[in-house]
Amino acid sequence: MSPVHATRQARTRLIAAVATVCALSATPLAPRAVAADTPPYTETYRPQFHFTPQKNWMNDPNGLVYHDGEYHLFYQYNPGGNSWGNMSWGHAVSKDLVHWQELPLALPHDDEEMVFSGSAVIDRDNTTGFGTRKNPPMVAIYTSHHKSTGRQAQSLAYSTDRGRTWTKYPGNPVLDIGSTEFRDPKVQWYAPTRSWLMTVSLSTEHKVRFYSSRNLKDWNLLSEFGPEGATGGVWECPDLFPLPVDGDENNVKWVLVVNINPGGIAGGSAAQYFVGDFDGKKFTAEDKGTYTPPAGTVVQDFESTDFGTWTTTGTAFGQGPAAGALDGQGAVGGFDGNGLANSFHTGDPATGTLTSPAFTVDRPYLNFKVGGGRHGHTDGTALERGPVPEGTVLADFEGGSYGDWTATGDAFGTAPATGTLPGQQQVSGYLGDGLVNTFLQGDSTTGTLTSPEFTLDKPYIDFLIGGGTHPASYADRTAVELLVDGKVVRSATGTDTEALNWAAWDVRDLAGHKARIRIVDDNTGGWGHINVDHIVLSDTRAQPVSDATSVDLIVDGHVVRTATGTNSETLDWASFDLRPYAGKEARIRIVDMNTGGWGHILADRFTTADAPAQSAVQRADWADHGKDYYAAVSWENAPGGKRYMIGWMNNWDYAGATPTTPWRGAQTVPREMALRTVDGRIRLTSSPVKSLTSLRESAPASAAGVTVTNTSQPLTAPAVTGQALDIEATFSLKDAERFGLKVRTGAGGEQTVIGYDATTRELYVDRTRSGAVDFHSTFPGVQRAPLQPKDGKVKLRILVDRSSVEVFGGNGEAVITDQIFPDPDSQGVQIFAENGSARLDQARVWHLGSYRD
Repeated sequence: MSPVHATRQARTRLIAAVATVCALSATPLAPRAVAADTPPYTETYRPQFHFTPQKNWMNDPNGLVYHDGEYHLFYQYNPGGNSWGNMSWGHAVSKDLVHWQELPLALPHDDEEMVFSGSAVIDRDNTTGFGTRKNPPMVAIYTSHHKSTGRQAQSLAYSTDRGRTWTKYPGNPVLDIGSTEFRDPKVQWYAPTRSWLMTVSLSTEHKVRFYSSRNLKDWNLLSEFGPEGATGGVWECPDLFPLPVDGDENNVKWVLVVNINPGGIAGGSAAQYFVGDFDGKKFTAEDKGTYTPPAGTVVQDFESTDFGTWTTTGTAFGQGPAAGALDGQGAVGGFDGNGLANSFHTGDPATGTLTSPAFTVDRPYLNFKVGGGRHGHTDGTALERGPVPEGTVLADFEGGSYGDWTATGDAFGTAPATGTLPGQQQVSGYLGDGLVNTFLQGDSTTGTLTSPEFTLDKPYIDFLIGGGTHPASYADRTAVELLVDGKVVRSATGTDTEALNWAAWDVRDLAGHKARIRIVDDNTGGWGHINVDHIVLSDTRAQPVSDATSVDLIVDGHVVRTATGTNSETLDWASFDLRPYAGKEARIRIVDMNTGGWGHILADRFTTADAPAQSAVQRADWADHGKDYYAAVSWENAPGGKRYMIGWMNNWDYAGATPTTPWRGAQTVPREMALRTVDGRIRLTSSPVKSLTSLRESAPASAAGVTVTNTSQPLTAPAVTGQALDIEATFSLKDAERFGLKVRTGAGGEQTVIGYDATTRELYVDRTRSGAVDFHSTFPGVQRAPLQPKDGKVKLRILVDRSSVEVFGGNGEAVITDQIFPDPDSQGVQIFAENGSARLDQARVWHLGSYRD
């Protein structure tokens, strides 16, 4: 169910894995705003063939069931706004899994509970007594999140009018184990025992439980599965279903899908799966054997009593390797031998670095084990806080009042705060005794604080900022804004941390203009507050301080490779590709600059090798290798025994910050799932539902026999452009290292690269220049999926929408789903090859219409 519920918010505050640099915008935000008279479904970034509600927040798909000619899509929905909260079940129906009709709210939250994720069934035998055999009830099995206690239990609601109106069962909950981490029931009819089967998650234990019932009301525990596979985050939204292998109905395997957040293959949220057998009581995953990393030369194993030639700064790493867990730390596992580097000396507040001597890169890979906090390195940050910028202080929030600044609402109170407020995690990083802190009475308060007018007579505005990540690009923001002529021309937001850090605006292009600064808290959800201090007009640009817990590779004074833990005390393998730096001098630096939750790093067994080591995450199986495929679950009762699956097209890393309004959240294209033998292994594969072709608007544009060498060029058949496209393409490998297509290309180099890396045999999507990427530090990046060519060819199916790409490689064994937010005018399609030549054997491109037509 992947909720950002009260429990998760508390946990997030404790372990906040946040980026160092605040989300900054250096251009006016007005072009992204939606005019009040904009017709629904025509807004910038509005998907055309992916389901979105007309307005408000949406996340997990729920209650997927086929009944009486309709596919039902329920979903986590906030009826009251565009951020997570008030979780209820929205509702849409479709006859073909492509054209969707949004229906009224199905299951609303109430004063006692929020309605978290779950499933729905058709009780054909009326085992519940909620309907009749002639008119069997549709029964929703959902997680009740009790607002007062945080307890999660499984409850029922039923409908006897095709899901249009619902009644909650007065005997709820029907399954309550007294847990706050027990959620997301997937229920199905299990014919061999003529009983209902529930698959439900014990989220923080990384377990799935199976229960059985005759009537959906009384449940008996059958077994548990897990922990196995990837366990870096909570397990949520499980699903269990059988599929024939390679279409052979005499060889059926069971698939257990377990969605995980964070700790996914591309970072953050993802959908993991296991293939195995289910005997009616217990699921047994296929044994994948014991993993042995590549052999190599150990350069540091931390088995000595000291760090040898490695040097330390600060106090975090102590005087030598640790022998395991330190005082106050949970059990540490996964390290080799007797020692490891552990920066938990005196707890998370300690900081420091541990650096190797310089060495010459003479092997292709550096393999090592890493654990601890998930706080990545951010370019442009410093390891130590520099001097406070000098200049004209616009506000230091000292002296017990706001002076001539004007406050509205109730979030700011009558005077600056003097530090941490009741119920708040410790606030740090501010100067002096006072700061702006809108956690007054918690996140529920809102308001603004606006400066008097001043002249922009210096090149930079520097300030300290913390609090929630809610950019000024949408309504429920927590942001600092620079106003010129009444318009927002710069903005910044926190990064979901109470530690204030430096941010800076370059305002040289606005020299001489009159301006005001406005601090805004319009958010009442999690992290719905902002911390600000020491705003100064300056001749120097303030440099933010690192809050990383990372292992970094430094070449020519720059961090060129970096890795972190996964908020776990268990170390796992990681690898740096050293090939680009062959022959150069390099250093390894282990960094702990974080003083908050999970503010420590663990490292061990640095080894140079000829092949990369693989982490448990890399060795796990994933339904999708993109950043934006989560809470994936499948429909029950689909005609013809088909197994169709859909996921929430987002990632909890930045879900609340995506620049869309008045809606936030989209579902993926429904996919037909299959088990196929790929490279000698049984793999879960997927392909877009066949009915998607009904949205193709005309005959395709076609191109064939195009060879491209060391360049990019428009795909002409004739010229192909568009915001919503369905592309089928086949390439022949020649000698290019990388090749493929670039979509949504436009001015300023805007592009989303969909390529194949022949050197690593990987499909990849590069969205670093895809459009708006600055709303969260974890958004830009490159996602990769292993894909072997077949007969020297690579086959791709690419679905391009106004704010997403979904890429299916081969026969659906490699899938990458990524959101993108390009300029509406970026509509080009290009073919490219790097470091050699590639041949486009054939491409066909269709324009796609809207699912609402």
